[in-house]
Amino acid sequence: MLAAVSSFYDYHARCGTETAVAEQLTVWRRIARRDYKPMLHHLSKGRPVATSALRLRTDRRLPKTLTAEQVQQLLDACVHLRDRFLIALLYETGMRIGQALGLRHEDMRTWERVAIIVPRADNANGARAKTRREHEIHLSAPLCRLFSDYMDLEYGDLDSDYVFVNLWSPPRGRPLTYPAARGLVQRLRTATGIGFHPHQLRHTHATDLLRGGVRLEVAAKRLTHASAQTTEAFYDHLTAEDVRADIDAFWADRPAVIQ
Repeated sequence: MLAAVSSFYDYHARCGTETAVAEQLTVWRRIARRDYKPMLHHLSKGRPVATSALRLRTDRRLPKTLTAEQVQQLLDACVHLRDRFLIALLYETGMRIGQALGLRHEDMRTWERVAIIVPRADNANGARAKTRREHEIHLSAPLCRLFSDYMDLEYGDLDSDYVFVNLWSPPRGRPLTYPAARGLVQRLRTATGIGFHPHQLRHTHATDLLRGGVRLEVAAKRLTHASAQTTEAFYDHLTAEDVRADIDAFWADRPAVIQ
């Protein structure tokens, strides 16, 4: 929000209408030495650069995660296979809810145990993948079996391109929408007493990956992040116990140096 305010007045200053306010919002500073250097660093080297005078320190909110027991409670509380598959998919793959709601049948390659996240602008339910390119997400065998059971026992011969659709409320076969997914979440919250949201399953999956020793760049690819730095910025909240466990495991297979 601060960046938006600064950009707003900077724009008007360039148009010659609000130069006084824009000048008050700009401070010229010499940037301290750092490893990262922008492309035009050689042009501004040693010179002060314009920075925003608006500064606001906020406490960083760490992503909340669910325990394995809580996830199991949510799965057990699902009345229908469709709902169980949706919750299991979000937890096991770390997909965003929009990525799941936008899945088409052609994206599910269960014979390869792969789901393809495809960015589309024409999803009838408005689902957004929030990625610019396709991503392959590997699935476990149990998750593929759950998908097959859902297709066989509930989906049947319904004529629709989408994986998640309305099955018990009209119009039947219409792609499941964000409000419908929120309704499911609310029902599960009421049934289990667990205050969660779909994105929390993504946070849980990411945290489990890193705690399980999965490399940062692999986790970033699975989460469809543009870079590993994005993943690191979101999920650097591993506890001291996590670090200690990794260090103990590192030294466990190595000869003792100090007797």
